[in-house]
Amino acid sequence: MTNVPAYWYNIAVDLPKPLPPPMDPYEGESRIALLNRIMPSELLHQEFTSLMYVPIPDEVKEIYMRLGRPTPLRRARGLERLIGNGVKVYYKFEGALPGGSHKLNTAVPQVYYALKDGAKEVATETGAGQWGLAVSIAAALIGIKAVVFMTRSSYLSKKQRVMFMRTYGATVYPSPSEVTKYGIDAVKANPNHPGSLGLAISEAIDYVLQGEGRRYIPGSVLEFVLMHQTVIGQEALSQIPEEPDLVVGCVGGGSNFAGLTYPFIGAKLRGEGFDKTRFLAVESKAAPKLTQGKYEYDFPDSGGLLPMIRMLTLGHNYVPPPSHAAGLRYHGAAPSLSLLVREGIVETRAYAQEDALEAGVLFARSEGIIPAPESSHAIRAVIDEARRMPRGSVILFNLSGHGLLDPDAYERVSVQ
Repeated sequence: MTNVPAYWYNIAVDLPKPLPPPMDPYEGESRIALLNRIMPSELLHQEFTSLMYVPIPDEVKEIYMRLGRPTPLRRARGLERLIGNGVKVYYKFEGALPGGSHKLNTAVPQVYYALKDGAKEVATETGAGQWGLAVSIAAALIGIKAVVFMTRSSYLSKKQRVMFMRTYGATVYPSPSEVTKYGIDAVKANPNHPGSLGLAISEAIDYVLQGEGRRYIPGSVLEFVLMHQTVIGQEALSQIPEEPDLVVGCVGGGSNFAGLTYPFIGAKLRGEGFDKTRFLAVESKAAPKLTQGKYEYDFPDSGGLLPMIRMLTLGHNYVPPPSHAAGLRYHGAAPSLSLLVREGIVETRAYAQEDALEAGVLFARSEGIIPAPESSHAIRAVIDEARRMPRGSVILFNLSGHGLLDPDAYERVSVQ
């Protein structure tokens, strides 16, 4: 039985170029100084650490094990037969965790560090609700209050996730909401605003600034979030029986893709194997920052409360259309992932929602697991790539979550 990793892996040490540092805007209050007021101090230390391996606290490891780490690595034999050309497909199943996704891997340490800082509650954003649910679970286990701002389109369509977050004790607001300046302004400008992750981030930060004993914790994009997720790839390295030719993951901000691939990419960059391995990041055409975005400094949130980071971005004011794969509806990608794409180390692909969900149905019927709509984008790429690869090729992908709480996504495609 594979053990839970003792460390998180920091890819910044192995990148071919240094990560561009965060930057304050040319006018107004320092956003970098603001981070010290809103975020747990240890997370900021991890964001800029020069360590390759950051020790995982024993308390966090214990919760990881209670929740079900290590997660299983499985062979998708049914999908292989469906593809029919002798390509082998493995997947890391993060949907085995209680929240149904990979998000607990960073929710647990972030809530833990907030409590260590003396916080009484944490506030965050969520799209499809997987991150919000993970924060709700972590907060309940650790003993702290959670407040979640959920993009309005998902709040209205994914009522089960809202109910489960509240079951764990969280307070959930649709974003744009009526409890922050940014939400109120957005509704005034557009009464039918569907919400966006960028706006929800601004609302969560504004909420933190309104009271004492609150900390903001993010679901993706920042480097420490991606680092926490590398427990996925470290486990996969010891679980997979053969070297993959292709490693695939979907991308919202970059955390689940990085979680699986970064330990493999790091080994390749250090010359420790995986010379033949390709890495493919798959996004939604609803938010195509990797394939159509500009590489520039931009705000991670719509309100411009966080420091500017250099990333592939569609612009922080971009409002993506409503999508069942709401976890992919983000305007930018993490700085390290953006750099890896720019350097040609990571390939990119964008799919329409309909094509992704069709692949999700094929996976459900061949493997017995209904994948999250976000994960279905990765599955679409796996199927398309496998059909072009020679017999005996090996693909590994991250099944970042199950879709049992996404009936709204599958009701139109599953009956076909």
